Amino acid sequence: MANGGPVEHGFPHLETVREAITALYKRLSYDTIQTFSGSVAPADVAFADTDDLHLGTQRVARELVRHYHLPDAHMIVGFREMEHAANIELAAGPEYFVELNDRFRTHRRDIGAALAHEIMHVYLHRLDLSFPGTRANEILTDTATTYLGAGWLLLDAYREDSASSQKLGYLTPEEFGYVLAKRALIFDEDPSIWFTSPQAYEAYTRGMAKARHDEQQPPLTAAGWAGRRRYARDRRHAQDHHSPTSHPGTAYSFTPDGRGPLRVSFPCPTCHQRIRVPVRGRVRARCGLCRTVLECDT
Repeated sequence: MANGGPVEHGFPHLETVREAITALYKRLSYDTIQTFSGSVAPADVAFADTDDLHLGTQRVARELVRHYHLPDAHMIVGFREMEHAANIELAAGPEYFVELNDRFRTHRRDIGAALAHEIMHVYLHRLDLSFPGTRANEILTDTATTYLGAGWLLLDAYREDSASSQKLGYLTPEEFGYVLAKRALIFDEDPSIWFTSPQAYEAYTRGMAKARHDEQQPPLTAAGWAGRRRYARDRRHAQDHHSPTSHPGTAYSFTPDGRGPLRVSFPCPTCHQRIRVPVRGRVRARCGLCRTVLECDT
């Protein structure tokens, strides 16, 4: 939790974020992810200063348990002084003990954001889905929280001005915006209408630009002129040398196929699973993982 300190910006964890999205599709399946088409509603996690602290916290926790489809999980929430925003004890269940930073006693509107991350730990624990290393695993948790409909709370908890700052989670604001944008594009959703933080809106805008950029890379037909020109040059090189070829700064790579035409592989712009198709002009490909239909010019 950045509390008055510097906030990291940009996309330093983008590779791990993309790996996390792929892992979610592999572990959950397309059909299960579709059951999270509705995000957590602001009214369901709203917390007024007049609400009882403990009763209100339990109410928000129950709503997030319901959202994550964890009906048999019960959260026991307490507050104490600590360095991090929150902590959860991952036991066998069905009761889980969550500790929130004492800061949230007076910053109650962000309790939902802290709980969204911690309860996602329970969800991933039950799935037996994790990444090696604490940081990578926390990035997986932030990504899953956001992609499955509760992470807009974490981005909205980001506030920064010349005198103070606050940010929850391990992703940068722009990375939260990127994952939110990925979710918005598949569910036709606009989470920006829920933001109370102007900085969150700016980060979401930058994240959406990065997500759109994923959809405009060759060999996709939406690629721009410069990308298409470089792709054509790299394709000629691969055809002339008849050997596996990849190029720095590009996501695609070429591999020869002794039984047929040259093939190109590239990441699906939705789930980042790699797709491999023959190099033969216009091709329509369907990602077997997230079922996205892609128009390609190979």
